[in-house]
Amino acid sequence: MQNSHNKEATSPAAIQDLIDVMARLRSPDNGCPWDIVQTFETIAPYTIEEAYEVADAIRQNDMKGLREELGDLLLQVVYHARMAEEQGLFNFNDVASDITAKMISRHPHVFGDHDAQTPSDVNVLWDAQKDAEKLKSGKVKDSILDDVPLALPAIMRAQKIQKRAGRVGFEWDNATDVLTKLEEEIEETRVAIGNKNMNEIHDEIGDMMFCVVNFGRMLGVDCEESLRDTNAKFERRFKGLEAEIKADGRRLEDTPLAEMEALWNKQKLKEK
Repeated sequence: MQNSHNKEATSPAAIQDLIDVMARLRSPDNGCPWDIVQTFETIAPYTIEEAYEVADAIRQNDMKGLREELGDLLLQVVYHARMAEEQGLFNFNDVASDITAKMISRHPHVFGDHDAQTPSDVNVLWDAQKDAEKLKSGKVKDSILDDVPLALPAIMRAQKIQKRAGRVGFEWDNATDVLTKLEEEIEETRVAIGNKNMNEIHDEIGDMMFCVVNFGRMLGVDCEESLRDTNAKFERRFKGLEAEIKADGRRLEDTPLAEMEALWNKQKLKEK
């Protein structure tokens, strides 16, 4: 098998330098008091945060920022690997070797004799290889939903759950069928509000959001990303109307809603 990767460009010395820096930071003798006391649990939130910051740099097409954020994310991998090595569990080389072997196994159309012409073909092969690996390792799932991570953001997890269920045929025939279900959920929410039953309202709002995610997924939309973009759009427009009100020496709290809506529409027009 020919490997076209430029080994010199990987700069293994740079990786080793980072590993050595982390070992020094964690050294009980002359390390950093903060780093020494950290655990997998205390570092995990930083790992999640850094992954989101990578995604944010990509969304903003900030390549300088992306370079920095990828470094921060790599540090998280080295951090967890160092703590594992201290406990005699595994080290960074084990992590790198495992993911290399997995990528080769999951891409038999590149490193083997399988055929895949489209991204959909690749997805089928990926899932088949993943299932074969788990069967070989004895990690047979009781449910196809068992390994959907609980720690995922709720929208992302909903989309993954729906995708798994759809893979075995538990799926609407058409995306528009989900809109009919959404209309049902909206009406049930109206009833719950009329009953002033907070438990029912809680459940029905969750059902509505689940339907919206399902609808987006069936249309090929990444709903987590879609909502992130909408959040950014709202923030951008609100800051615009906020700046205009403050420029007149006024406070938002004293501005009539009708005027704020007019300023909001003005911000929308600026983006067209």
